[in-house]
Amino acid sequence: MSPLEGVLTGAVVLLALGVVALLFLGVRVVKHLGVGKPKAAPLDDHSFWQRPIAQDDTESRQVHAAAIEAAAALEQARALTVTAQREASSARGDATTAKADAAAAKAESTAARAEAQRIIDVAHAESEQILERANKQAEIDAEQTRQAARRSAEREIGLLTATAKEQAEDAERRAQRLDERERRHAEEADRLAERERLHGEEAERLAERDRRIAAAELDLVRWETELNKRSEDLDRAEEGRRRELERVAGLTADAAKSELVEAVEGQAKREAALLVRDIENDARTTAENRARHIVVDAIQRVASEQTAESVVSVLHLPSDEMKGRIIGREGRNIRAFEQVTGVNLIIDDTPEAVLLSCFDPVRREIGRVTLEKLVLDGRIHPHRIEEVYETARDEVERLCLRAAEDALVEVGITEIHPELVTMLGRLRYRTSYGQNVLKHLVETAHIAGIMAAELRLDPALIKRSAFLHDIGKALTHEVEGSHALIGADLARRCGESEEVVHAIEAHHNEVAPQTIEAVLTQASDACSGGRPGARRESLEAYVKRLERIEEIAGSKTGVDKVFAMQAGREIRVMVRPEDVDEIGAAVLARDVAKQIEEELTYPGQIRVTVVRESRTTEIAR
Repeated sequence: MSPLEGVLTGAVVLLALGVVALLFLGVRVVKHLGVGKPKAAPLDDHSFWQRPIAQDDTESRQVHAAAIEAAAALEQARALTVTAQREASSARGDATTAKADAAAAKAESTAARAEAQRIIDVAHAESEQILERANKQAEIDAEQTRQAARRSAEREIGLLTATAKEQAEDAERRAQRLDERERRHAEEADRLAERERLHGEEAERLAERDRRIAAAELDLVRWETELNKRSEDLDRAEEGRRRELERVAGLTADAAKSELVEAVEGQAKREAALLVRDIENDARTTAENRARHIVVDAIQRVASEQTAESVVSVLHLPSDEMKGRIIGREGRNIRAFEQVTGVNLIIDDTPEAVLLSCFDPVRREIGRVTLEKLVLDGRIHPHRIEEVYETARDEVERLCLRAAEDALVEVGITEIHPELVTMLGRLRYRTSYGQNVLKHLVETAHIAGIMAAELRLDPALIKRSAFLHDIGKALTHEVEGSHALIGADLARRCGESEEVVHAIEAHHNEVAPQTIEAVLTQASDACSGGRPGARRESLEAYVKRLERIEEIAGSKTGVDKVFAMQAGREIRVMVRPEDVDEIGAAVLARDVAKQIEEELTYPGQIRVTVVRESRTTEIAR
């Protein structure tokens, strides 16, 4: 063995001795702390450090912490020993470093031993202080427990005393209530005795009343007998008087009664007719001036145009040579055109012009646009006609949509269902008695708005009702029924309000008007359709209507002559004064107007005037 190895071995032995000394010193400290306590089980090397600590002993925990620190130092010493061994085996070639490590280990062991001794002394002193404080705290807790028990006993005694006092008071109150109840029973017995006495007196009074009633009944029986005799005498006298009256008048009682009822009924009817006439005259006097002012103001403020619509469209050609190209070889182009468009093409001797005839104005317009494009293009053959027709149809649909949007802007309506916009566009090429229906709707809406403003109503709702009142005419050829009812169903399906729907369905009296919107829609429709120059009709229909009006008026009883005036807008009925009186004249005018409304269709309104004139002629000779 070399000198270096000997030195390292000696250092390791010294470290081991130091560790053993520390262990021995720790065991003595544990034994010293355990003096005066019950003997515990023997401890192994680690039993002291693994001993449980009481939860409520703070000083013991501190001692235990100090012991743990000593054990940690011991463990550190052990770790240093192991480290020294590893370093000794790895640093055998460096003697100076091994000696320094050994010296450092020895110094550290000495410091650890001194620190362990100091910790043990401090722990011993603190354990004595903890025992002394624990004894004092136990005495204090015992004193507090005694005082708390004393206070609890005093409270219990007080509670029992109060309970006994309350029970005594309750018993006293019960006794008082019993005395009060006995007193009330005695008073009730006295009242019952008094009531029995009063009942006895009442029974005596009732017996006396029964005796008086019996005497009165005997008197009534006697009077009734006398009245029966007197009534029989009166009946016999009345029968005799009636027979005498029948003999003098020559009529029975039933016949006289019937004659009297008829006379009274006739008089009542006459008075009722006079009353109705007076009421109508008063209402007409006050209402006609106001209505005339409103209607005239509305019509004068609306700029309208004369009717110029027809069922024939004229297309001007650049030259007469174009007619031959339109006809085509053996007429194939004109046949193809009429088959594709559904419009009759009339080519006559009119210079540089052709006529397009069709009762459907939309189809006629599509045909006109198609022919116009073909003439401008110059290529006219069946295949080209079909292509241009599709283009013209799309263009007319766009024009219809644009016309509907322009009309809505002019009227001031912004929110409306798209389907209604499409239907309004179709009305651009539809007419009623020659009047364009879309322009009629715009004109009607303006008139209705002016009337609503004059009457201080809501112009927006009334203008909307008037603008949509003829919307059903766009579907008349597709759906069966009146255009008013068709339009009302369409408006209801598109989400319009009930006021607008009712105004649409009631504007021709298919449904009785119930709202002011419906009445103003009727009035504005009549103003727009009945104004001069608004509509026209064929001569044949006009003559037939006049003949029928005169026939209706001439068929009434008492009519002498009938005159249709103002192009059929007024009818004068001359009656014989000996056959028709004043009341009969009023009834006759009403009957004629009612029959004309039910049987005829006409624009505007017809005034019926019944004239009753009495003339007396004498000749002086």
